[in-house]
Amino acid sequence: MPSKSSSNLTATPPNPVRSMTGFAQVRADTSAGELTVSLRSVNHRGLDLHFHQVGELVAFENSMRGLLKQHLRRGHVEIRINLATGTQQGPRSYNRAALARYMAAFRQASADFEIVAEPDLTAFLRMPGVLEEDGEGQRADESFEPELLAALGACIEQLNTYREREGQQLREILAQEMAAITEQTREMMAIRREVMPVFQRRLEERLSEILKGAPMDPRRIVEEAAILADRSDVQEELTRLTVHTEELARLLEGGGEVGKRLDFLLQEMNRETNTILSKTPGATEPGLRLTNLGLATKANIERIREQSLNLE
Repeated sequence: MPSKSSSNLTATPPNPVRSMTGFAQVRADTSAGELTVSLRSVNHRGLDLHFHQVGELVAFENSMRGLLKQHLRRGHVEIRINLATGTQQGPRSYNRAALARYMAAFRQASADFEIVAEPDLTAFLRMPGVLEEDGEGQRADESFEPELLAALGACIEQLNTYREREGQQLREILAQEMAAITEQTREMMAIRREVMPVFQRRLEERLSEILKGAPMDPRRIVEEAAILADRSDVQEELTRLTVHTEELARLLEGGGEVGKRLDFLLQEMNRETNTILSKTPGATEPGLRLTNLGLATKANIERIREQSLNLE
């Protein structure tokens, strides 16, 4: 049976969990032409913004970066922005002075580095300021910034809606993994109660090996018995594993930015599971059952870790 906490993960939390994977695109008619804004994000340790835009929009990059940071916390985000002037524009012409400057720089660099090469006119025509529109509309000046930021804001909202939908799907997957861990932990606790006699026999065998019929200080025997009992019992590890699983469910139920906090909990859960496996009592039937359950729990933890890498 899933725990109460994990079953609650099927409901959307007040502060949604977001995936770092998403895509959104917005088109808007502006005073400077048709504006297209697209955002594509994938997982990343922090917030990594990469802009791809026409040269005249570079002046607005700082304000766009500030808006993105207000609404996104993690992810590698590609921002692609295109501004197309109206369909009534005249034929394109080139800016002779701008092209001449690029050509002069090309030839100077060729001479400086003694490289024999011919300029690529097609490449030069793509350089900022070379091609011009005859009769082109209003250019993107300071008055254009509110329109740009409004379109970017709408695109961010779409992206976050996409990421929240993906995040909810991930939460449901993680709920299944945590329910499995909870059930396996209960089974391991039940096996522990069965296997205590096996631990006792191992203790007696170990003490017999130490003594080998020779007299020994009773205090040493008590100390050795306590050490061996502690090394064999998995009660403490199972209790901590249960606590960590419940905390994991609480984090996901609360929502928000959970990715980095999950990583620490999963490390602790993996450590407890490794200790449980190291204490399993050999090739006995209960020992094999404990081992199989411990290995299954490790697999659940690893799948949660893989999925949590996509959470903001």
